[in-house]
Amino acid sequence: MTILVTGAAGFIGMHVSAALVDRGEHVVGFDNLNDYYDAGLKEARLAKLTALKGFTAYRGDIADSETIGKVIDNHPDIDRVVHLAAQAGVRYSLSHPEAYIQCNVVGHGVILEACRRIGSVKHLVYASSSSVYGGNTKLPFAVEDRVDQPVSLYAATKRAGELMSHTYSHLYAIPATGLRLFTVYGPWGRPDMSAYIFARKIFAGEPIPVFNHGKMKRDFTYVDDIAAGVVAALDHPPAAQGAVPHRLYNLGNHRSEPLLRYIELIEAAIGKKAKIDLQPMQPGDVKETYADIEASRRDFGFEPKMTIDEGIPRFVAWFRDYHGL
Repeated sequence: MTILVTGAAGFIGMHVSAALVDRGEHVVGFDNLNDYYDAGLKEARLAKLTALKGFTAYRGDIADSETIGKVIDNHPDIDRVVHLAAQAGVRYSLSHPEAYIQCNVVGHGVILEACRRIGSVKHLVYASSSSVYGGNTKLPFAVEDRVDQPVSLYAATKRAGELMSHTYSHLYAIPATGLRLFTVYGPWGRPDMSAYIFARKIFAGEPIPVFNHGKMKRDFTYVDDIAAGVVAALDHPPAAQGAVPHRLYNLGNHRSEPLLRYIELIEAAIGKKAKIDLQPMQPGDVKETYADIEASRRDFGFEPKMTIDEGIPRFVAWFRDYHGL
């Protein structure tokens, strides 16, 4: 049987696709390779995947139901879907709101309709975000917490995806699991995320922007742990008997780390001090994130292994190699 992975050329999508192929699955990867960030990085990820036996690539817009329909027609044995395609980034949503509505809301709806059309989907796993917790101050964030006060459009679109998925699970008995991902970093990471930004600027001798004057904490989670969690969740669909077969889980490292310590580890791995540019809190940002992962541990054995002390040097080693530094 075949697994459809959307956003396969993305940071997390690449690692999830590779993990699935590595265990013998046939993966159909779908991505539009847009220019939100360097498309060359996406092309390089996709090249790594297409070299693997068992991976088939398609390009197209996730919000184009006709294109998705053709992929499904070409692969009638698709029985699981991992939906990772999304317009990412909190700050970008302030200036490009239409991109988030089109991809994260319309595109999510297209995938839900595709699952309904397939009819025999054993499980839909999709990426939500820790951003849905908004300005919540209770820590750690638990899936039972209220999430009706998003502080960014990105967060609002991710919450919309959760609600849409619940509705389709209720109406059409589609087993679905939403994963709220916490600050993912690691090799092949996105250039718009902190680890990449900091490394690039430190190497270049440029000042790095540090918001809220450095008084920030994040549950930084290594990408291999996230990929393992996505695959484990895929293998454990929610039961349909007597309840709506839709569940939500956190995937995080279960450690809330100070941003300044994170920067210190990047400095140490590079061997060069950063020029710190302290700035005020940005609109749509939150001061701290911290994942309660008890449910994901219990239900599908999720157990993050990589600390930032180990993970940051691995990221920097990849960064050096990729950029020839």
